[in-house]
Amino acid sequence: MTVTETQPNTPLEAGAETYFACTDLHAYYGESYIVQGVGFSVRKSEIVALLGRNGAGKTSTLRTIARAGQPELKSGEIFLDGDAIHRMSAFQASRAGIGLVPEDRRIIAGLTVEENLQLAQIAEPKGWPLERLYEHFPRLAERRRQEGVTLSGGEQQMLAVARALARDVKLLLLDEPYEGLAPVIVQEIERILHEIKSLGLTTIIVEQNAIAALNLADRAIILDMGNVVFDGTAQAVLDNAELRQEYLAI
Repeated sequence: MTVTETQPNTPLEAGAETYFACTDLHAYYGESYIVQGVGFSVRKSEIVALLGRNGAGKTSTLRTIARAGQPELKSGEIFLDGDAIHRMSAFQASRAGIGLVPEDRRIIAGLTVEENLQLAQIAEPKGWPLERLYEHFPRLAERRRQEGVTLSGGEQQMLAVARALARDVKLLLLDEPYEGLAPVIVQEIERILHEIKSLGLTTIIVEQNAIAALNLADRAIILDMGNVVFDGTAQAVLDNAELRQEYLAI
């Protein structure tokens, strides 16, 4: 089928404020060519759903943007609020405002909930204070003295998101926030993400539950085989069954 909403790698329409942009990203795991020319832009306070079938390159694109060690960025540019992220290490990108919440959450064993949050604030720039985090994540407040890795899956996801917000985040990257969670916990995570949306935090969300992500997002970007094949409104994807079937199998 032909996608008509926009063409791949097309920037935002004229006059729109670009807050984040990546251009012609090429990234590899060893010899495996995974991210193949991805490019898109995001406005400030916008939520973008980055979608595609398994193996389309969604997580790899997030990790490339966050400057994680793998995949290795071979060429392309990444800018956030005027900063050249592609020239930075992962630590420098974090300090510049990139906040990645990985699928495996990476809660640090041996530390309590509160210690995991405090560790995120050990260096500047700091984000939300503990009191504000606990206000938005009351379940974490109840378990602040509990070892983080002993939390339920949903609670660990809350902690991973809260830990990202403990830094001064300009762009929040969420990788499969609903993965492996019971429906009742998914609803709680959705509530938190809608709160984040109401606060105007610029966000890119990768989620296999495409309908949930589209209901949250302003725009959708669809990847196929490491390339952008659609960049348009989330509602356009919800309204186009043929597009969803071809690229999302839903």
